[in-house]
Amino acid sequence: MLSVWEKESFISYDYLIIGSGIVGLSTAISIKEKDPAASIAVLERGILPSGASTKNAGFACFGSLTELLQDIKTIGPERTYQLASQRYNGLLKLRARLSDDAIDYQNHGGYELIREEELPYLNDIEAVNRLLSPIFSGLPFLIDNKLINKFGFNADSIKSVIYSPFEGQIDTGKMMKSLIKYATSKGISIITGAEVTGFEDDGNAVTVSVKDKVYDTTAFKAKKIAICTNAFTKKLLPQSDLSPGRGLVLITKPIDTLKLKGVFHMDQGYYYFRNFGNRLILGGARNFDKEAESTTEFGVNDKITTKLEETLKTDLLPDTSYDIDYYWSGIMAFGDHKEPVMLKHSENVYAGFRLGGMGVAIGTEIGENLADMMV
Repeated sequence: MLSVWEKESFISYDYLIIGSGIVGLSTAISIKEKDPAASIAVLERGILPSGASTKNAGFACFGSLTELLQDIKTIGPERTYQLASQRYNGLLKLRARLSDDAIDYQNHGGYELIREEELPYLNDIEAVNRLLSPIFSGLPFLIDNKLINKFGFNADSIKSVIYSPFEGQIDTGKMMKSLIKYATSKGISIITGAEVTGFEDDGNAVTVSVKDKVYDTTAFKAKKIAICTNAFTKKLLPQSDLSPGRGLVLITKPIDTLKLKGVFHMDQGYYYFRNFGNRLILGGARNFDKEAESTTEFGVNDKITTKLEETLKTDLLPDTSYDIDYYWSGIMAFGDHKEPVMLKHSENVYAGFRLGGMGVAIGTEIGENLADMMV
């Protein structure tokens, strides 16, 4: 049973946001910017954001050449242009909102490793540069094969390297802590350990049921809600068009002789790695066992670890001594194309999800767009 004080001060809001990841917090902040007097709470089922927002590899990127060329085949050049623009503009907005110092943004460039089977993609680099030219102040992709030896890659398997001056890296932990601090400074409440089990929109307001260890279930009220739970959206919206994708990431112990600096992609973005100081973070290989990795369960797939370790030893650090420190996993959401989903589910219920593994880049934009729909 709730007290009158709890009912008066903790239960009812103008807006409720479900999910405290990048999209959820960005949505709450953007609503507050549009409606400063609004009362807003963010409900988070975990102690920490429970998807990929605190588990990603910290890439501030807009998409590699081979990835964008696959997007062009799937959704056409115009929609691919819009997608790349959303990602890059989202990064600029995130940096402007929080500051580069707060998120430890570093621009050491972005790179894509090209193997023998991917060399034909280089024939389209000029066309992609022309397509994306309005977004950037210079060419987004440049070929620089001298980087193969500079970074110490295996020249037998890596045949070319594409460089992008417009990609960088962030400290994911610092970014999320800064985003939380920014949201709370605006008067936005963040309630953790609040697992939403359902909602009901009566046309005038929304009742949100939250699993509560003390009261079993607590009913929150809001004029409008936004569901920002990405890969976990089907728990609340079962018909959502998405497929979860678990991303496995490893980090090495410090490597004194590490030559890599920047963010790197390979195989249409399925592999990604970067330096974190003098440690190396490597993630991906989900396509090696995609069916098993289409899950919302956190965990480690031995097939994927074997593939990541093989790639690390054979292609990336063939002449370097290193030790793997540990692994972790995060849960992403994908569809049959890379465009995110933003929708109005009912009169007062909205949702934004399916970020395609690009939450750092596009999350701020989705939050802003959802706020435009809701306010």
